[in-house]
Amino acid sequence: MQIEEIYQTVEQDFNCVNQLISSQLSSDVPLVEKIAQYIVESGGKRMRPLLVLLTSRALNYEGDEHSKLATIIEFLHTATLLHDDVVDTSDLRRGRSTANAKWGNAPSVLVGDFLYSRAFQMMVDMQNMPIMGVLSNATNVIAEGEVFQLMNCKNPDISEADYFEVIKNKTAMLFEAASHSAAILSNASDEAQTAMKLFGLHLGLAFQLVDDMLDYIGDVETMGKNVGDDLAEGKPTLPLIYAMKHGSESDSTLIRKSIRSGDISKLKEICEAVKRCGALEYTQKAAENAYMEACKCLEVLPESPHKAALQGLAKLAVYRNK
Repeated sequence: MQIEEIYQTVEQDFNCVNQLISSQLSSDVPLVEKIAQYIVESGGKRMRPLLVLLTSRALNYEGDEHSKLATIIEFLHTATLLHDDVVDTSDLRRGRSTANAKWGNAPSVLVGDFLYSRAFQMMVDMQNMPIMGVLSNATNVIAEGEVFQLMNCKNPDISEADYFEVIKNKTAMLFEAASHSAAILSNASDEAQTAMKLFGLHLGLAFQLVDDMLDYIGDVETMGKNVGDDLAEGKPTLPLIYAMKHGSESDSTLIRKSIRSGDISKLKEICEAVKRCGALEYTQKAAENAYMEACKCLEVLPESPHKAALQGLAKLAVYRNK
């Protein structure tokens, strides 16, 4: 299933989400609106709000609050992107200059705060305490994940378990919150709520694993970001962790030195080392395992085009090139 087919299953819902995003970005402060619109409209896949819509429809939800929930999820995600790019000093995302590269760090952080607070205003408007509990907890865990990752930057001795803890908290948590909150909104059974919560978790893990793998085999035009960005930021991702453990001594020394310094002058050699020792295949296999776990979770759902779209979304997260 192609991504266009997946979106088509919730096309009307997605149009409502786009309208709601536009209306909720309004602000009396022109710069707030300008930066917020720039980052929201910067060409992302909007997988997380898509996950809300597909989960809701797969569970036979018939109301219209799922559009609001999808918008909240997108605002939370966008806020994290604004803050991430400042922390990581990134200048390119989705093939465009980051907000901090265009307007500076201070406005980017403050507009991220605006999006967080607007998301919580919308949560209150929904008047659904279980959903607010899921989303407020997710927001807190994501913030902890960011700090944990920051603590481990330029540390070549991070364990594989620590790496998975980082991507679970930093990336997978919002996927989990998206599918879990949508199941709550749909008044799904406890079994279905648990299954969809785990689906989001495994989907998020698979997505991040592939993202980290692509940092060593992609290119700027395809990925919309600079190849080697993770290494430049001193992030010891799974391909590097595996290569340091299973590669040659010289390759391991080279990678450790680059992680500590954030030096990407030897990026070509490091990419070759990562490929040579099987680190990319190992990371791809981990992503495929997460994908299979995600698919098992969907067994709780009745057959429908939306269930098929969720399966397709999980597959695309793993077998993609950007």
